[in-house]
Amino acid sequence: MTTRILFVCLGNICRSPTAEGVFRAMAQAAGLQVEVDSCGTGRWHAGAPPNPPAVAAARKRGYDLSALRARQITVADFTRFDRILVMDRANLRDVRALCPAGGTEPELFLTHAPQHGEEVPDPWYTGEYDRTLDLIEDAARGLVAALAVRG
Repeated sequence: MTTRILFVCLGNICRSPTAEGVFRAMAQAAGLQVEVDSCGTGRWHAGAPPNPPAVAAARKRGYDLSALRARQITVADFTRFDRILVMDRANLRDVRALCPAGGTEPELFLTHAPQHGEEVPDPWYTGEYDRTLDLIEDAARGLVAALAVRG
């Protein structure tokens, strides 16, 4: 059975596309059947590729984000995806406000790497693309392990 996972951040040009690319690669390497996507709570960057520094940081570690394009979360996402993983508490609040009754409840992505706290800081503001990638890789490894156990 395929597990459908959606990663969400603010603009869908840094954190969530990075999480999509990293998790997709790790899940594929682990032989997991997953469908992966990402989106943002805002629509400012809809149709745009990920931010060039995010693409460059990911490429250095072997992840290709070049085909990804930003989009905004929709109400349909709450029934399409089994897991909705958000990057910070503000995203969590915003996504919960959109969640219809019976929809997939969003959760913080870093619950899969609790040693790092709860939030993935936004490198659009911090400039710390490598640190963001470190956090995302750790959480993606934790999520892959959790899904592998569930089998």
